[in-house]
Amino acid sequence: MAKRQHKKKKDESQTKRIVNRRAYHDYHISDKLECGISLHGTEVKSIRDGQASIAEGYATVDEKKMELQLVNCEISRYPHGGPHQHEPKRVRTLLAHKKQIKQYADKTREKGVTIVPLAMYFTSRGLIKIEIGIGRGKKSHDKRQDIKQRDADRSMQRAMTRKHI
Repeated sequence: MAKRQHKKKKDESQTKRIVNRRAYHDYHISDKLECGISLHGTEVKSIRDGQASIAEGYATVDEKKMELQLVNCEISRYPHGGPHQHEPKRVRTLLAHKKQIKQYADKTREKGVTIVPLAMYFTSRGLIKIEIGIGRGKKSHDKRQDIKQRDADRSMQRAMTRKHI
């Protein structure tokens, strides 16, 4: 008699995580929020294949409908999807509580503040979540300071890990 093999569930560490590394370079991130995203079927398959880019994207608050919208993020067309598919750079609705949306709307009224997508990933239940944050633009001297601090931290870490004879 043949034994049945049980399917192993994937860890969150094994799923693909699309990260906006540029956000931490260009912005000071103060608040973070995990929210859902409204997608079509072929968009989910493209994200699962890792065919999405959130680097140029940002989020806005629609005051009339009181909803967050993800703008300028590209999710490529699914190659096996057929002729009727989604637009790669369409505006997508983010799913959050009205209280959180109101908080973010109040914060983005300040000059130089924007809502930046930080990461897009699958949860253990198979849902797609997007992490957004409140970003305040960095000046060029702030970026240089961050690079200098990162290099100093790396050199200290290397010095601590060396074996002393």
